[in-house]
Amino acid sequence: MGANALVLRDIHAHAAPPWWPPAPGWWLLAAVVLLLCAAVAWVRLRRRRRLRAITELFDGSVDAAGSPAAQVAAMSELLRRAARRQAADADRLQGEAWLAFLDAGGNTKPRAKANSDFTSGAGRLLLDGGYRRDVTMADVQSLRPLARSRFLQWMGAT
Repeated sequence: MGANALVLRDIHAHAAPPWWPPAPGWWLLAAVVLLLCAAVAWVRLRRRRRLRAITELFDGSVDAAGSPAAQVAAMSELLRRAARRQAADADRLQGEAWLAFLDAGGNTKPRAKANSDFTSGAGRLLLDGGYRRDVTMADVQSLRPLARSRFLQWMGAT
């Protein structure tokens, strides 16, 4: 080897940075994700509690009424109260207009295919069922799911 010869050595790479502890940006991202998950869980819990409370209100009011006619009257009262959330004067509707409003789900615009569970189905019992003596529990049981679903919809639980 001559005096001008360079001694060459291999290039040594530095060790990889450790994965723990993470950089501050990752801590911030983890905190944001945890806060987002907590917010979603809180909203779902609140919605579930609201649904349960509104369902218990409906079921408790209907069950507290003794006779089948009183149960129909209780459903009608609850629906009229909930209808005020859709339109201010909806609780004053009478007869076929009331049943059409129930079928429309509170929409004032006509729909192409309107549901007719109230105007031509079991919901017709709401017209005079609270005043009749011959209302059977079977009639009430066929009306109850319709009234309950509309009540939950109007109260914002669904």
